Formats: sequence, structure tokens, C-alpha cells
Amino acid sequence: EITSCLKDVKSLPHLTPHTHPLPSLAGVPKQHRGEIWKFLSEQYLLRQTVPSRPPANHTPYKELLKQLTSQQQMCRTFPTHPYFQTQLGAGQLSLYNLLKAYSLLDPEVGYCQGLSFIAGVLLLHMGEEDAFNMLKFLMYDMGLRKQYRPDMIILQIQMYQLSRLLHDYHRGLYSHFEQHEIGPSLYATPWFLTAFASHFPLGFVARVFDMLFLQGSEAIFRVALSLLRGHKPLILQHESLESIVDFIKTMLPKLGLVQMEKTINQVRMTTF
Repeated sequence: EITSCLKDVKSLPHLTPHTHPLPSLAGVPKQHRGEIWKFLSEQYLLRQTVPSRPPANHTPYKELLKQLTSQQQMCRTFPTHPYFQTQLGAGQLSLYNLLKAYSLLDPEVGYCQGLSFIAGVLLLHMGEEDAFNMLKFLMYDMGLRKQYRPDMIILQIQMYQLSRLLHDYHRGLYSHFEQHEIGPSLYATPWFLTAFASHFPLGFVARVFDMLFLQGSEAIFRVALSLLRGHKPLILQHESLESIVDFIKTMLPKLGLVQMEKTINQVRMTTF
């Protein structure tokens, strides 16, 4: 039976990448977040006119777990979070299983550190098998896997695209970065590879994932631009490459609740 919150989402008249109201300004209710992400993934697939390229390997999750793999190390993603904190605990084992299964499903990408943060966020909101299916959706249907391919060409293109968006929409910031020879790769690479999960508070990251499931991968660009724009006066106060990059890496993740809400609301309204 569909929950009342999902009924609210289902009743939205035009759930498209360009019209994407959330059930409330506070985002998706925490207790329903995993359920709604799954629902939104189904809606995303229904909207696609060109079918995505599915993985060549269709082995079920439980069968993948039975296969041997060379991956031996336990991942230390979110080491301070209670769910992942205990050595060989439920959280670490689930994350290990999920990354092992994905590396067998997609040998070209295999296991990479950034992917563990995406998987970890999913596991905080749903069970292992559902998280695996959502990881496949994000990677294949939403196209995130392209940025994890060994040549990293797509990631380089994304950094160039972010630079051009700054040039077109936030010329003052762009000029300041250019003056100090700062490209997006110096600060934004982990934003894209982990959907902000490696450095930002998990409450904010969950909101980013809300937007990711609603808007598609463009949401990462919108969040990046919103963060930089929201801190523009402070960024412009710094006058060296080291201090600017250090400020972006260390101070931007220290979002207060008000700044977090402002950033997400800007993302909701941003178009380009």
C-alpha cells in the first residue's frame, strides 16, 4: 500500500527534470526517503524517451554475493556514523557486500573509493538489495557511471562544464578563480564523485540525493553553483590559491541549517 507521503508525490502534476516540486520545503520526510527515492526512480524511467543501456551482466544481487572477488579490504566510509562505525558490524558488512556485488556487475568501473559514499548513503535509507538496485539505477540509467570510468574523461568534461557555468552565470567568481589559476578540479572533484557525501553533513547530502532523484545528474551542477554563489562574498575575500581552495574545502561543508535550506531552495529554482 502506498504511503500518504508517496500519494503526495504521485499527485504532483508534472514531475519532470525541469518542474520538480518536493513534497515539502523541508525535503522528503526522513522515514519515507528510501521509499520515495525508489518511486522517483520509477518515474524517471517512465519519462525517458531513449532507453538507457542496461548492464550486460544481469546476475541477481544474491548470486553476485556468492561469487569470489579479489576485493579484500573493508571500506572505511562514514567512519564516525554509528551504522558504519563497528568493525565487521552490520553497516560495514552491508557496504562491503554492495560494493563487491557492483564490482562484479560492472568490471570496467569495479571498486572505487568515491562510489562507496554513494552506496553508503543509499544503505542509510534502505536495505541492501534495494540499495543495490538504486545504485544500478544511478550508475546506468542516470548515467553516473561515466564519471567513474578509468580514463576519467567525463569527469574532466564535467569540470570544464562547471567552469563554463561559472563564466556564464557568476562572472565575478569565475574571474576571481581565473586570476588565481583555480580550476574546478582543485575543489569540486569529490563533489561529483561522491555527490557531496565525502565532506558535507549527511543531512545536507540526503537533500542533495532528493534533488538528484528529482532532477537527474544536473542537480550536482546546481548544488555546486548554489554553494559557490552563496559563499561568494567570503570567497572573494581570499587572495591566494591556497587560501581560496582551503576555504572552499573546509568552510563550505560547515553548513548551518539556514544556509543548507537556502542552498537547496536555490537548487530547486535554478535553471540553465
